[in-house]
Amino acid sequence: MPSYTAPAKDIQFILHDVLNVTESGIPGYEELAQDFTAAVIDEAGKLASEVLAPLNAVGDKEGCRLENGIVYTPEGFKEAFDRVREGGWNGLDLPPEYGGQGLPYLIGTAVGEIFVSANMAFNTYQGLTHGAIGAILAHGTDEQKATYLPKMVSLDWTGTMNLTEPHAGTDLGIMRTKAEPQGDGTYSITGQKIFISAGDHDLSENVIHLVLAKAPGGGEGTKGISLFIVPKFLVMENGSLGRRNAVSVGKIEDKMGIHGSATCVMNYDGATGYLLGELHGGMKAMFTMMNEARLGVGLQGYAVAEAAYQNAVAYAKDRLQGRDVTGAKNPDGPADPIIVHPDVRRNLLDQKCFVEGARAFTYWGASLIDKARRADDAAAEGLISLLTPVIKGFLTDKGFEATVGAQQVYGGHGYIEEWGMSQFARDARIPMIYEGANGVQALDLVGRKLAADGGKHVMAFFEIVKTFTRENDGDEALKAGFLDPLKAASKDLQAASMFFVQEGMKNPNAALAGSYDFMHLMGHVCLGLMWARMARAAMAALAAGAPDRPFHEAKIATGRYYMARQLPATKMHLARIQSGAEPVMALDEVDF
Repeated sequence: MPSYTAPAKDIQFILHDVLNVTESGIPGYEELAQDFTAAVIDEAGKLASEVLAPLNAVGDKEGCRLENGIVYTPEGFKEAFDRVREGGWNGLDLPPEYGGQGLPYLIGTAVGEIFVSANMAFNTYQGLTHGAIGAILAHGTDEQKATYLPKMVSLDWTGTMNLTEPHAGTDLGIMRTKAEPQGDGTYSITGQKIFISAGDHDLSENVIHLVLAKAPGGGEGTKGISLFIVPKFLVMENGSLGRRNAVSVGKIEDKMGIHGSATCVMNYDGATGYLLGELHGGMKAMFTMMNEARLGVGLQGYAVAEAAYQNAVAYAKDRLQGRDVTGAKNPDGPADPIIVHPDVRRNLLDQKCFVEGARAFTYWGASLIDKARRADDAAAEGLISLLTPVIKGFLTDKGFEATVGAQQVYGGHGYIEEWGMSQFARDARIPMIYEGANGVQALDLVGRKLAADGGKHVMAFFEIVKTFTRENDGDEALKAGFLDPLKAASKDLQAASMFFVQEGMKNPNAALAGSYDFMHLMGHVCLGLMWARMARAAMAALAAGAPDRPFHEAKIATGRYYMARQLPATKMHLARIQSGAEPVMALDEVDF
């Protein structure tokens, strides 16, 4: 059975050496002293490795089951959920007035990574609840907040997000779920929603569904959509639970992975719903929390890869096959461990440089969300809106790739279920699809985010890269291995942006055909920036006589590997983008 240990040292390095959180000027960050964050990460790590990780294979094997209208989660999930609830983990970064601890979102992100690495399927139950809480916080009335949030923050009740229908996924404007106004101010919700993660289960007393539906008078398309709170059990005026609402589970989906997460078909048969936010303002309300939700999915991409990587490293150090071509490294044994072989090293380094770069990128994104919220910083809001599709799309694509790479280290054993690598690969596949498939993320990036506010956010990103390289240009140790490759990659990204400006207006397909490559090109530049920042921090630590020299030296070497072996992919993506739409659109439909 695979094991998992929280990468506490690397998390602390990013928080304190790279992001320098206590001196960042973001309100609340001054309280994030190293001793404090270390204690939080340590406790989360213990829960993850001792409770959640051992249930990962259990959840995969047993899955969830629907019996007589009741959804049962795998053995051990209820007890583990109680541990998470008792520890107050869901409320870590939620408002104290509703029972939360009020810490920055960044700390919730770090803990979320640890829990996802240990057991991604299990984490959907509190993860979806956290997203629903965010929507109610942003758009609920004082009465709605008082009614639902304390119980949801404590995880006595959980939450869901209901968007997709059998015929309406990306195009939500054609949804059919209806909301008919009633005389008492409530709405009667009728329709069917699919792919509802954590849609129902036996872990909490109540499930609070947030449901998109069309109310009369809103017109066609997304303009007619409103958002409703639809509880599984109606809540009485005194806060107690009343009758069962007219909402039921049609079935549990039989999925490729995350079997421990109950992905449900939800049927609403005249269920009582309560308007959340403005009438016909459902899309605005639902997408208020989209940066946070999509960052959370991007996190899943590298968090599962982290767990797979840890096990692949252990296997590579233990598995004896062949001899080192430069001379035996295990002369007393029948063969050398496979980690001596250059191609195995390449594979492991591909994983390592991705995971560590992705972690830094995601934490930077989380800090921008904190800055936007806590300091009311519009520039931070614009920048994270630009970066969100990159975090979600690039990190989940590359996360799956890294996870498959970890499976490859095992050879044939990686394909056998008992080793657990197959589960990591299957679980890592879904983040590329849900919360907006990655092709849609690329279209969002190129079609909306680049031009937003006159393009000032992408220009701000270029300025961040330019400022970093200019400020550190005199550092010869950093220049050749990090700054020069970063400059070259940034120029590729600027050239791709200019191509879209010049060609996109004449032929929109020229931009859209290159959107996926642009998302990956920008992702590589973002990780290149992160690795340059991490290298600078590691070099500074070594110069200051940091006690853990091997850690910092390995960090620099890993960064050099990324800059030399991964970052040059920007040139390939640029060449594809500049080929335009013609190669993509050349075939007639009948020729496919």
